[in-house]
Amino acid sequence: MTPALDLLKKVRAQYRVHSYEHDPKAASYGLEAAEKLNLQPAQVFKTLLASTEKGELLVAVVPVAGSLDLKALAQAAGAKKAEMADPAAAQRATGYLLGGISPLGQKKRLRTFIDQSAQPFATIFVSAGRRGLEVELSAAVLAQHTSGTFAQIGRE
Repeated sequence: MTPALDLLKKVRAQYRVHSYEHDPKAASYGLEAAEKLNLQPAQVFKTLLASTEKGELLVAVVPVAGSLDLKALAQAAGAKKAEMADPAAAQRATGYLLGGISPLGQKKRLRTFIDQSAQPFATIFVSAGRRGLEVELSAAVLAQHTSGTFAQIGRE
């Protein structure tokens, strides 16, 4: 079990866990998950951490097929600018290893922004807190348990 799955179990959220054999040589953890679980990449989301000019860490959940628009994230967060967070800081704040950072069950509660492209799907897939482990849940359940805000933060 991971902190993400512990949280979902504790709050009795509706979710399903999917696991696959992670290849350490995979170029993209998210695209690997989509491929190995036979999913549309638009339905699989990666969790990225960014840092504002004031040093606030933000969580961004965007489709694995695209990238994070840092300007749009900064605007959604009411910041002047944002840049990708230092990997060590991301790991410390979340308690997860890179490639397995889940938006759920993080050590520190960070402001979370979910790309609005998640909303039309009945369910989406995000990391369950370990490479090779994904959790399937509705975007609304994800937003509820991360206090997440939907915003246009992804780029194709």
